[in-house]
Amino acid sequence: MNAPVPVRAGRSALPGVDRVLRAPGAAALIEQHGRGLVVDAVRDTLAEYRSRSEGASVEAIIAICGERLVRLAQPSQRRVFNLTGTVLHTNLGRAPLPEEAIIAAAEAMRAPTTLEYDLDSGRRGERDDHIAGWLKRLTGAESALAVNNNAGALVLVLNALAAGRETIVSRGELIEIGGAFRLPEIMERAGTRLREVGTTNRTHLRDFAAAIGPETALILKVHTSNYEIQGFTAAVPTARLAALARERGVPFVEDLGSGTLVDLEGWGLPHEPTVAEALEAGADLVTFSGDKLLGGPQAGLVVGRADLIATLAKNPLKRALRLDKIRLAALEAVLRLYADLDRLATRLPALRLLARSYAEIAASAQRLLPDLARAFDGIATVTTIETKSQIGSGALPVSFLPSAGLALTPVSPSGAAVEKLARRLRGLPVPVIGRIEGGRVLLDLRCLEDEAEFVEQLSSLNP
Repeated sequence: MNAPVPVRAGRSALPGVDRVLRAPGAAALIEQHGRGLVVDAVRDTLAEYRSRSEGASVEAIIAICGERLVRLAQPSQRRVFNLTGTVLHTNLGRAPLPEEAIIAAAEAMRAPTTLEYDLDSGRRGERDDHIAGWLKRLTGAESALAVNNNAGALVLVLNALAAGRETIVSRGELIEIGGAFRLPEIMERAGTRLREVGTTNRTHLRDFAAAIGPETALILKVHTSNYEIQGFTAAVPTARLAALARERGVPFVEDLGSGTLVDLEGWGLPHEPTVAEALEAGADLVTFSGDKLLGGPQAGLVVGRADLIATLAKNPLKRALRLDKIRLAALEAVLRLYADLDRLATRLPALRLLARSYAEIAASAQRLLPDLARAFDGIATVTTIETKSQIGSGALPVSFLPSAGLALTPVSPSGAAVEKLARRLRGLPVPVIGRIEGGRVLLDLRCLEDEAEFVEQLSSLNP
């Protein structure tokens, strides 16, 4: 009589890689994800079971591999609902682009373009020409160029015009921007020597005048867009600095940071210095961002005197910092919208969100309250709130916009409970990003435009 075949258990009960790959379920994974990724997933899964001395069937291995591969295939950069209350949120990509810019970028991606080609002459063209004409029209500048961001624009200006010489800046304007990038360090990398004048809270025209000497390459004024000094303060206006610079034969550059092409007061928003105002006041060059108040893609823009722009364009750093055809196409489309100010707020998402009225947002909160209350029944209480939105990305740091939203207070009053609540919102198909404040998750609805999609996905909340 034959002896019974011993039953395999533990690690010995695991199938081999080849056996898993021959199974019908593996073929579907290979078709979807490619053989290399499937093989890696099978090996990793088997290795985990061996480390625990556990067995598993072929079907179980394939199921786990399928889940792994779905997670792996998911884009790491995902669309989210920005309900933080910060409209131009750096961590969430700043300004959402208008459809015109999205279409233009997609068209530029699909095929070769006239990025640096002049159709009339059949010769090489200049990529900045795609946006320079619009910037000149909208700001009154003689010339313009674009680089990858405003920090890059400032580095290019300093390196091209002041390398090996001094740049004069008010001590009260030696800013630090996001990511711990400090102006003195940017200046050092650009190869210019910082000459700071005045004090933290007060700088006078005489301070600049006394500092100008043979080593002076330029005067730099920096818009303190991410903070504000209040109280006993003094700063030199652009017009007076420009006049001093002209008198002494020194270029004067103003860095507006966020920058805006239009007077925001026309839409009920606080005033922010415009690029045209800086040029009219006498700035030789103005630098500013494309992805903040302008509402376009990430870019650093420089406008002003044609001779200085030409010097910047010849600098080797310009090539290292230049924009690609995709962002140039998107930027051109955004700039074109500014030619029609009557419809700008309806077509430019950043401005539309900033200009939303409190009444409109509060009405949205009332509509959404029942749906949120049902979704979080037994988990959190949901109430409507009045709150304040901020523009963000260093724009108008002490100006807040009246807004409304929803507050989710966990039934279990603990820090762990509110963190779990925020995590559940982030786990939705389109993650919802709010902010934690006072033991509650606050959802500022200023930036929520698609209420239907927001409500529809609430059924997907993880337990």
